[in-house]
Amino acid sequence: MKYKDTLNLGKTGFPMRGSLPKTEPERQAKWYAQDLYQKRLSQNQLKPHFNLHDGPPYANGNIHIGHALNKITKDIIVRYKNMAGFYAPYVPGWDTHGLPIEQQLTKLGHDRKSMPKHEWRNLAKDFALKQVDTQRADFKRLGVLGDWDNPYITLQPEFEAAQIRVFGTMVSKGYIFKGAKPVYWSWSSESALAEAEIEYHDIDSTSLFYANKVKEGHGLLDEDTYFVVWTTTPFTVTASRGITLGPDFEYSVVKPSGEDRKFVVATDLLETVAPKFGWESWETVATYKGQELDKITAYHPWDSEQEELVMNADHVTLDSGTGLVHTAPGFGEDDYNVGKKYGLPADVTVDAKGFMTANAGPDFEGKFYDDVVGTVINKLTDARLFLAKEKITHSYPFDWRTKKPIIWRAVPQWFASVEKFRSEILSELDKVAYFPEWGKVRLHNMIRDRGDWVISRQRVWGVPLPIFYAEDGTAILDEEVIGHVADLFAEHGSNYWFEHEAKDLLPEGYTNEHSPNGEFTKEEDIMDVWFDSGSSWNGVLNTRPQLDYPADMYLEGSDQYRGWFNSSLITSVAVNGIAPYKAILSQGFTLDGKGNKMSKSLGNTISPIEVANKLGVEILRLWTISVDTSQDMPVSNEILKQVSENYRKLRNTLRFLMANTADFDPTKDAIAYSDLSAHDQYFYALENEFVADIRKDYDNYRLNDIFKRVINFVNVDLSAFYLDIAKDVVYVEAPTSHARRSMQTVFYKTLTDLVRLLLPVLPHTAEEVWEYLPHETAEFAYLTDMPEVEDLGDTTALFDHWAVFMKLRDAVNKVLEEAREADLIGKNAEAALTMYLTAEQKNWLAELHADVRLLLMVSQLHVQDVQDVQDAENARDYDGWQLSVAHATGGVSPRDRMFHEDLGADPAFPELSKHEAEIIREFYPEAVTEGLE
Repeated sequence: MKYKDTLNLGKTGFPMRGSLPKTEPERQAKWYAQDLYQKRLSQNQLKPHFNLHDGPPYANGNIHIGHALNKITKDIIVRYKNMAGFYAPYVPGWDTHGLPIEQQLTKLGHDRKSMPKHEWRNLAKDFALKQVDTQRADFKRLGVLGDWDNPYITLQPEFEAAQIRVFGTMVSKGYIFKGAKPVYWSWSSESALAEAEIEYHDIDSTSLFYANKVKEGHGLLDEDTYFVVWTTTPFTVTASRGITLGPDFEYSVVKPSGEDRKFVVATDLLETVAPKFGWESWETVATYKGQELDKITAYHPWDSEQEELVMNADHVTLDSGTGLVHTAPGFGEDDYNVGKKYGLPADVTVDAKGFMTANAGPDFEGKFYDDVVGTVINKLTDARLFLAKEKITHSYPFDWRTKKPIIWRAVPQWFASVEKFRSEILSELDKVAYFPEWGKVRLHNMIRDRGDWVISRQRVWGVPLPIFYAEDGTAILDEEVIGHVADLFAEHGSNYWFEHEAKDLLPEGYTNEHSPNGEFTKEEDIMDVWFDSGSSWNGVLNTRPQLDYPADMYLEGSDQYRGWFNSSLITSVAVNGIAPYKAILSQGFTLDGKGNKMSKSLGNTISPIEVANKLGVEILRLWTISVDTSQDMPVSNEILKQVSENYRKLRNTLRFLMANTADFDPTKDAIAYSDLSAHDQYFYALENEFVADIRKDYDNYRLNDIFKRVINFVNVDLSAFYLDIAKDVVYVEAPTSHARRSMQTVFYKTLTDLVRLLLPVLPHTAEEVWEYLPHETAEFAYLTDMPEVEDLGDTTALFDHWAVFMKLRDAVNKVLEEAREADLIGKNAEAALTMYLTAEQKNWLAELHADVRLLLMVSQLHVQDVQDVQDAENARDYDGWQLSVAHATGGVSPRDRMFHEDLGADPAFPELSKHEAEIIREFYPEAVTEGLE
């Protein structure tokens, strides 16, 4: 018989390598075949609800790494909540309307203007649903469990109807109005944009300094005086209707040397701008406050039919320019607001495609707005009004889809008033919990500073605005009529609007005093897609019986503070006076390994499906909690390889625990906590604290802390300590001995707790482990609950005692390392350690009740009085412990590799210690006759 046959060498069929790319899809198929999602919910039917409402991704193309981060995080939270005593359904959703799908149809060769709108929309619907199918398969490959057969999709009739009803309620409260305010206008999309559809980039622009001649100076300014105006958008000079000054700023009227004209410039900027104009010296003729110059008029630089009004407003600054701002009310929000105050028209000289219109003048008509800088300069120069130009670099808004710059442009649009109930929104916002906490300030500031929401879009693929017009052009905003349209959409879908005339969409017999002949027309614009997704609390939470409103959580990227978080909050407060969510969790953006933004053009993107098929989605899921998602986070193939190493360590640790509990039946072999060996009792309590900490991290959505805590627990507490000493117990001791069963009790608890704690993150691995645990009766690990924190009483003294031991262990490791360097010993097992203890240390050792020799992994341990250290040759102080090391005496047992002085105590086993021989005689009696080798 061989010595190794007398050792309890753990065995398990659980493979060292996971072969994740192959086994994960097989396991996922089993989940759906067995309806695991519904089984878990059915089990939780009577438990408190937790509802994480899915923000709908846009249905266009395969998923990217940001999608994976988002969906995996949601899955982790939902799985945890279901295992932590909640009924937590997950209904995934998709956003399916909007320009990107129309652009894709154009790329496929379809011409929107060559077919009826309803046919174009049918093409868009078919395309969107194919994208949903593609992304659904991708998300399921990530291991995300949910109601995938019944998702919500914003093109579904029932969703569209719910959205229309939100609009109707906002109409009834007077929040919807039509106006010609300047809006973000994308000439590349031919549509107005919402703030959430804007991104900013630095661009170089030509700024101009020019003069406006005074027309009526009100006795303050002569007709040979000129206002020095600055603009960064030269094309808007064609629609300039005013000059805005700061009411409290001082303005100087100066006459430069060699000039026959006088000029008005902000006094504080005079020294800065004068060199730009070639003014070497000047005479200050007079100074005035901006408010004194209010309502003076000036000539337009070249349009003889227009005059410009001097106005006062607080948006004027002295940061740059001249302190006099060229004002075109049709091309800017500040311009519009001051122009409205002073009764100026919001004239627009650019069409929907960005080309100058006839009212800009014959020199401009038909030219692209960004190509007229030279024309403007020539016109100003011809009139002796041009003073200077310069290039400036500044942040400028772009269409987030087409990546083209936008312009402000006043066109008739439908708006949702934010101002009318802003205080209610801000009040509700204060009741929400934020993860991270800075999200509150960010959302608060965005709502505080937000203007009215332009909700109309000049597109085809979307939910139509349910507005009719009477014969005299009066808009019909009637909640009853809108409710009728909602009913039609619920039955037929919103395409019904484009398939029928207005008379067929109105309630039967409908009349209106503004249409004496019974003639009506309908609105052709569609709603902003943010109104679609922003109504999901009504289209989903209020229509599905298993869901709740408000939701417990909305979780999306940090860009959604100006997107979905924002629009959902506005519509929900507008209709019901409450926020649609109790908590917001936001995440940063994924960057490449060098910290750069990911972009297809840069070639630095990572496909989550490729990662899943190469490394396994478990690696991607583990990466998700390995990063701090409250800020932007890096991901690269190299980073994922590092995460793979962490996974390998976790897997092998689980495998070790499984192998060494293979012969352990928790129903028969478990040892009560109070009867555990001292070191096992300590680790049991330590593991209990670990469970408590992980549960708190889950409850507070600190997923990155879970990763750090798990890795530390596995690498430090388990591998570097407990499992290190374990081999001398679980391998060597008698199979059914108290010492071994005591340690196996802790092993099994640690194993089953780890499996359940890790399941939300690594569900494939957890379920694989579960299949190798014959004493666990649940069909799936996911059908079990999170481990509970046990009440072990006051463990303060226990941890205090073991904290002292850990300091002793550190000191012993130092002395052993010195002995190794001196060639006194090789392995720790060759050491005989002597500890010279004080009375206090002896008391501590007695109270520890532990086999310290075993824990320090030396062959022999001697304890002497601290006074004896004076007679010891190589003893010295190590961090308060008096220690010395000698080479162990006796011989080495081939079975446990330790030195013993009683080898051969049993003549039948001359190479074994007495204790080992006793084990052999009891459990391996055949060795007595066969012998050992």
